[in-house]
Amino acid sequence: MDIHGTNALVTGASRGLGAALARRLAERGARVVAVARESAALDDVVASIRAFGGHAHAVPADLGDKQAIHPLAGAAAALVGPIDLLVHNASTLGAVPLVPLLDTECEDLERVLAVNLVGPFRLTKAIAGGMAVRGGGTVVHVTSDAAVTAYPTWGAYGLSKAAHDHMLRIWATELPAVRFLSFDPGEMNTKMHADAMPDADPATLADPDDVARRLIATLEAP
Repeated sequence: MDIHGTNALVTGASRGLGAALARRLAERGARVVAVARESAALDDVVASIRAFGGHAHAVPADLGDKQAIHPLAGAAAALVGPIDLLVHNASTLGAVPLVPLLDTECEDLERVLAVNLVGPFRLTKAIAGGMAVRGGGTVVHVTSDAAVTAYPTWGAYGLSKAAHDHMLRIWATELPAVRFLSFDPGEMNTKMHADAMPDADPATLADPDDVARRLIATLEAP
């Protein structure tokens, strides 16, 4: 994939991997639409991209809100044109500290599924059809080993990621003109990881910027 000149939409772009990826894509010449709930932090990311001459726009939105999806897709298209690269990076653990699945509130599970599964389903539905009509495009799902390994207390998050992985496989069979990629970044030094595992040593965790570089290398590989 040649990233230069592409239109990219990155969710969860206000910090961590999403912010790093938005910056690195812009450095490669992509026109970036950065999406997150936290508008102030999102504006800072976009400002840092524009400071080096990159092309980026901030669109605050909650992926767990059904009413936000079509306005988000429309705003992205109006700002940069049809989306060529869609990165589903936004994610939530649910309530923290993490608890066993038996102790998980139904409302907490619903919120995790709304953000991690149903929101990406709606956004893919809004964007990938246009990719298929144009004969190309890439959709990336940032996944986790919790999708394949049953970790105690990670139930809501893990099952949401497992379902999203399988949903991506179904999309891939139904839309062969579109490239679908599931990317596991491993354990990173992020706020989400600190919320989940506050005792973890940050020195043992990957830098989100290094992971963003690895993802871009994967995208650019023939």
